[in-house]
Amino acid sequence: MKKLTEIITNIVEGVFAQCNYSPKYGLVTLSNRPDLCQFQCNGALAAAKEYKRAPIAIATEIASLLKNHPDIKEVSCAMPGFINITLEDQFIVGYINNMITADKFGCEEIGDNKTIIVDYGGPNVAKPLHVGHLRTAIIGESIKRIGKFLGYKMLGDIHLGDWGLQIGLIIAEFKHRSPDLIYFDESYNGDYPVEAPFNITELEEIYPAASSYAKSNPDFMEEAKQSTFLFQNGHRGYVALWKHILNVSINDLKKNYANLNVYFDLWKKESDAQPYIPKMIEDLKNKGFAYLSDGALVVDVKDDSDTKDIPPCILVKSDGATLYSTTDLATIIERTELYNPDEIIYIVDKRQELHFEQVFRCAKKTNLISPNTKLTFLGFGTMNGKDGKPFKTRDGGVMRLEHLIKEVSDKVYQRVTENREIPQEEAKEISRKVGLATLKYSDLSNQISKDYMFDVDRFTSAEGNTGPYIIYTVVRINSILNKISKVKPWYKAEAASGQLPYSENERSLMLKITQFSEVIVNSFVDYSPHKICQFIYELSNDFNRFYQENKIISEQNPTKQNSWISLISLSRDILVTCLDLIGIEVPNRM
Repeated sequence: MKKLTEIITNIVEGVFAQCNYSPKYGLVTLSNRPDLCQFQCNGALAAAKEYKRAPIAIATEIASLLKNHPDIKEVSCAMPGFINITLEDQFIVGYINNMITADKFGCEEIGDNKTIIVDYGGPNVAKPLHVGHLRTAIIGESIKRIGKFLGYKMLGDIHLGDWGLQIGLIIAEFKHRSPDLIYFDESYNGDYPVEAPFNITELEEIYPAASSYAKSNPDFMEEAKQSTFLFQNGHRGYVALWKHILNVSINDLKKNYANLNVYFDLWKKESDAQPYIPKMIEDLKNKGFAYLSDGALVVDVKDDSDTKDIPPCILVKSDGATLYSTTDLATIIERTELYNPDEIIYIVDKRQELHFEQVFRCAKKTNLISPNTKLTFLGFGTMNGKDGKPFKTRDGGVMRLEHLIKEVSDKVYQRVTENREIPQEEAKEISRKVGLATLKYSDLSNQISKDYMFDVDRFTSAEGNTGPYIIYTVVRINSILNKISKVKPWYKAEAASGQLPYSENERSLMLKITQFSEVIVNSFVDYSPHKICQFIYELSNDFNRFYQENKIISEQNPTKQNSWISLISLSRDILVTCLDLIGIEVPNRM
């Protein structure tokens, strides 16, 4: 089903061609002055340069023919050459009726089953999730869901950090605490236990203790580095401990991400890329891409057109150690061999932009990846507190994600139970869903690259541009429909019966609904979930204005009431769909 602006553009393009102008000037967009018109075309301004005519003259010529089109109600021109268009109500109603009966409300599946890998998450094993993991999880999950809705084959990859010094630190600390365990017995040749000798609580305590001790104790740091080297080179006992660390961590991570309504298709790890590294390095040396510089093996990635310095991509340091860049390049090779993606999207802190610029250039220059595979860096900004500084605990530490979720849920619980009786379990479930909606919407309603300020009091409010406000709108519509179903149990909303809008507010609600397909496609193409948030905020506002103006339940005219029921049912369904695309669940009531 074509987008509404696309249909109108085709009409206007035809008129431009009829007047012997290039049809490319017939592009139609939503009006930025809704008080004057519904849609606008600015093509006369650009056409004036090519055809050496005044833009207002071209606009007037086009408008005079558009007035004769049966689906266009009004056309006017404004200086210096804008064409303002308002559609016939019947045309809008017909478009909405088609949306109701179409799959996915007529949204075009542009994906053509192309494969896109979304790299989001990126936690290190043995460490708890903190607020720094929130944005990548929320943004990545929404982009994955939107892409899947549009017909892409989306693969979300958590890309766990499991190969670095933190593993050596844990092993060394564990050896100090429990030196008699068989993992540290060099003469032991039997099988190691299936169950880990620690749980997640103990594991999460071990790492910070080891890290803190290593900073002030050089001998222990050397021991940790040696433990890292041994486990990376196959030490049986250390590899067994590493596997325990992975199993315990992954089981806990799956639970925590599920609590966020975030799910991964691939649970790949840094270690999965290690087998690809030796051959990759050998090939890059043999092909002349990699060379020694001050003892390090590097690949030049600077272009002659660069206006800023782009350092070489380092593959192996002078001490023989590999880096994140090495692992990231090997991961690209792995992903290409296993999944042959059309695009790989990396959702990480925007401060890592230079690193990924080096990696992407190296992968393309050295032909590690097909020229047709797109590599996309989506750098996100910082979540800040009300003081404008990165979100911290009261004592200045990094806040654990589960603590932030609890703080927000508790605030919502307080609002839910204020001045009314509600069963405790139901109140907790409502608070959980609305709390997550608060976090996710406050994040996604901002452009990905921008820092934003998180204010618990503001974002848990059911008023203004917040997640609770959108959910409250859905709950209100459900309440209306439930009340009507008791009076009219036989009614099932299908089409709007061809009924024209009875008021300007109803017309505005209809027009907003018609933007659904365009918003979803643009939000994915531009990697901009905030466009969906803006759309559902405006749709909620339009619905609530319509609701305040009309007494839907008590309306005595059955034709009018049936039309309204269909309209609000469609509004509800679109809101729920959009909320699901950004990973938000709707409770039964608030």
